[in-house]
Amino acid sequence: MPEGPELFLASLFINTVSQNRRYGGRVIKSEISTKNPDVEWEAEVYRVQAVSRGKELKITLCEGQEEHKGEKTLDIVFRFGMSGSFKFTTVQEIPKHSHLRFFTLNEDTPMVLSFVDYRRFGRWEVKDTWGLDRGPDPMWEYQSFRENVMTHLNLAAFNKPICEAMLNQKYFNGIGNYLRAEILYRQVSPERGRDCC
Repeated sequence: MPEGPELFLASLFINTVSQNRRYGGRVIKSEISTKNPDVEWEAEVYRVQAVSRGKELKITLCEGQEEHKGEKTLDIVFRFGMSGSFKFTTVQEIPKHSHLRFFTLNEDTPMVLSFVDYRRFGRWEVKDTWGLDRGPDPMWEYQSFRENVMTHLNLAAFNKPICEAMLNQKYFNGIGNYLRAEILYRQVSPERGRDCC
């Protein structure tokens, strides 16, 4: 399952492939993606930018060739589920499990940026805010992350073994099974509670 570092790498990938490219037209949702909303966006030309926070990735669509104040924008927040990822391919090579597609403009070979999810657990929402049930990112918002954990240590969420508490995204956004195991490895018994730290 993609965790914080994988979503950060996905945002870098999206920004790298989109840096000198322009996209255009509608954002296309696959016919089989029935649980996710349509993305009501159609612009002659737009730019794509991405940023991640824990287990969420936000893509911002910005209308126009270049940045300017007052431009029309749209944010889409993604959660990757078990197998979500982004692929950048030619139109002829669109992956079978591509569920949301952004098409490039003015290229000799038309390209497409696709959200691909083989198991269909991934989700997206058209909104400009991060999930309210998610805490700060431990890698990029360390002070806020630490403060969030320290001020809530007396809650019932921390009366569990540390291996269970670390999966609570309200406090440990972006941490999943493999990161939890790596963090605790050799230093802390996963069955210990909050008194271990």
